[in-house]
Amino acid sequence: MRIATWNVNSLNARLARVEEWIAYARPDVLCLQETKQADAAFPHGAFAALGYESAHHGDGRWNGVAIISKVGLENVTTGLGSADDAEGTRVIGADCGGVRVLSVYVPNGRALDDEHYPAKLAWLARLRTVLEETSSPDRPLAVCGDFNVAPDDRDVWDPSEFTGMTHVSAPEREALANLEEWGLVDVFRRLYPDDRLFSWWDYRGGSFHRHRGMRIDLILVTEVVAQQTTYALIDRQARKGEKPSDHTPVFIDVAVD
Repeated sequence: MRIATWNVNSLNARLARVEEWIAYARPDVLCLQETKQADAAFPHGAFAALGYESAHHGDGRWNGVAIISKVGLENVTTGLGSADDAEGTRVIGADCGGVRVLSVYVPNGRALDDEHYPAKLAWLARLRTVLEETSSPDRPLAVCGDFNVAPDDRDVWDPSEFTGMTHVSAPEREALANLEEWGLVDVFRRLYPDDRLFSWWDYRGGSFHRHRGMRIDLILVTEVVAQQTTYALIDRQARKGEKPSDHTPVFIDVAVD
């Protein structure tokens, strides 16, 4: 089963690119973030034409998350169920082919002295609480999305360029590590421990072509899924061409019984 995640930075602008990617990558499950669509506007019909069910959680502004699946889509849940659910439309979950899948869009944080920064840390803490309340590390689970955190210095092109900035601060990395300590594995990093590979590049300054990026799009899975993961890829091809998102898809292949 191929499980993928992609921050599309507006599905209105990127639907054709997503359809194209689905046609050649053939994911079984695709988690989308930053759709920037309201539920009523989400193109369920376009995905149905490709053989996928879909569920979306968005209000038409800057957030919006979705799961599309061709291996089942059941028990859909949305939100974190608390006041820590910043801006509301940042998480959706569903059972897909025997795996519980969450698509998450972690708040950006903006700056270390911005009020959104502690809200980001609280959001990550609440996500762990939700996992504790609704799941178990013994069950098949994949938490996929734009985490807006680079887990360590391997995950940024030049750590010195990020001093004093969000995405790399110790509290953010600790919040992510705390989430993993519940029982999640950064499965891409397990497979590629030494590679400096990125999933996001700024549109400005030729960052993509100069390999100046960050790895902030993650697939965190429970050990039972990690043990069955045979392959992972950050698909740089999808960052090329006309009107790309500033993120590119990440996917894993999981052997299923």
